[in-house]
Amino acid sequence: MNQVEICCGSYQDGIAAHQGGAKRIELNSALSVGGLSPSVVALRRLKKETDLKVMCMVRPRAGGFCYDETDTAIMMEEAELLLENGADGIVFGFLKEDKTIDEKKTQDMVKLIKSYQREVVFHRAIDVTMNIDEAVQCLIHCGVDRILTSGQRAKAMEGIECIAHMQKAYGDRIQILPGSGMNAQNAQEMLEMAQVHQIHSSCKSFAHDPTTVSQYVTYAYMQAPHESDYDQVDATLVKQLVDVVMR
Repeated sequence: MNQVEICCGSYQDGIAAHQGGAKRIELNSALSVGGLSPSVVALRRLKKETDLKVMCMVRPRAGGFCYDETDTAIMMEEAELLLENGADGIVFGFLKEDKTIDEKKTQDMVKLIKSYQREVVFHRAIDVTMNIDEAVQCLIHCGVDRILTSGQRAKAMEGIECIAHMQKAYGDRIQILPGSGMNAQNAQEMLEMAQVHQIHSSCKSFAHDPTTVSQYVTYAYMQAPHESDYDQVDATLVKQLVDVVMR
């Protein structure tokens, strides 16, 4: 059966995803920088109040994915805390300076997650690796369950040929989850052309906060006309995507 995963940046986003009919979410904070580790309170509330499968991001900072030992230790502790509080899986990525998979750190994280019998997801860090086949084969060897990818392009539809290759060559050994720019309008094309069985999407709309910008100070993170807005999951857009993917 096909699956929809909604990228959420808050408890409120998770509730909207649930209201729209999604069954699985990726829970983050700070989506404006690509997603960081989420609030444990948001996780606990979502697990208590919904039947969602909640995959939790573990990412300590913005930027890339080459982490020192302190960052790595913090990531391991965060993953354990999230797992102890009900996370159904952990989403992470470890790369070396040469943009190859950091196999040792990946194996350590996989071992931790599997000790809780939860799902292991390697995120779009794979999209900056230099050799996609070597990267996927390494992740299969490490025991990763699923890869979130845009096919090494900014948007998944631009990387559809790469995604189709990954699915055809490795889809019987690891799940391929296309994400970035996916929506109800292009999901069917991705499902058919890449022969994948799941779609990752933010399904976002915008909400206004009049305290974002003043005469001399701005906390805006989006460009006009949304400089006084923040993004949020839209339950209507989720339902539209679910209707396309699950029909």
